Amino acid sequence: MLPTVFVSHGSPMIMLQQTKAHEFLTHFGQQLGRPEAIIVASAHYESDMPTVTSDAQPRMIYDFGGFPKPLYEMTYSAPGAPDLAERIVAMLGQKGVNARTQADRGYDNGTWVPLKLMYPDASIPVVQISVQSRQSASAHIELAQALAPLRHENILIMGSGSLTHNLYELIRSGMQLDGKAPEWVEAFASWAHEKASAGDLDALSHYLERAPFARENHPSPEHYLPLPFALAAAGEGAKGERVHTSCEYGVLMMDTYIFN
Repeated sequence: MLPTVFVSHGSPMIMLQQTKAHEFLTHFGQQLGRPEAIIVASAHYESDMPTVTSDAQPRMIYDFGGFPKPLYEMTYSAPGAPDLAERIVAMLGQKGVNARTQADRGYDNGTWVPLKLMYPDASIPVVQISVQSRQSASAHIELAQALAPLRHENILIMGSGSLTHNLYELIRSGMQLDGKAPEWVEAFASWAHEKASAGDLDALSHYLERAPFARENHPSPEHYLPLPFALAAAGEGAKGERVHTSCEYGVLMMDTYIFN
C-alpha cells in the first residue's frame, strides 16, 4: 500500500524558484511510486460541507494575485475521476458524513502546484476534497478515516497545506525567501513533528489548545487541517515520518510527512 502524505505546498513561487522544497518535490513522486488515482484535500478548496470534485477534465484555477506571468501560463492536464468522486461521497455517507460532488471546480494551486512537481506527466486521475474551516480537526479526522480503505486500491491520499502559514506576518516583516524561521515558528514545527511522528491524532486534533504559538502560525485553520486528515487516512495506529523539512520566507515551514 502507498502511504498517505502531507505536503506543504508553500507559495506558488515554488514552481519558479529552485528551493530545497522544489528540489525535494521533483523527486518525491518517484519515491512514492505511481498510484492509480490521487485524492487531494487542498487548503485552497474550502466549503461548508465535504465536497468532492467530479469533472472529467478539470480546468485550471489561478487562485493568487501579483505573481509573475509564467505562473498564470502553467497548466496541469491530469484527468478527473468522476466515478471515484461518487464512490467517495457514498463511502462518507455510509459513515454518517454528509457530502456532495461538485462539477466545474478546477485544480487550485494547493493541488496543481505540488502535483506538477511530483507527477509532471499529468496522467494520473485526480479528485479534490474540500476542507471545512468552520469545522474541527476532529471532523476532518472522521472524514479521512472513512476513506482509509481506498489505500488498498493503490490510491494516494494526500493533504496539501502548509505546516506553518502566517501570510500576514510574512507581508508585515517583508521576510526574504531564505529568511530564518523565528522561534515561534520553530517551536510549532517541532511540536508538530513530535506529535505526527508518534501518530498522536488526539494532540493534533487539539492543536489550538496544546501546540505552542498555534494561532500565530495558523491565524486560520485551512492550511493546518490537511495534516491530521493525512494521518487519519493512513488508518488506526499509523505514525508519521518527516521526509523533508525546510523553511521559506521565514514563516512557511515546507515539511512533508508520509504516514503508515
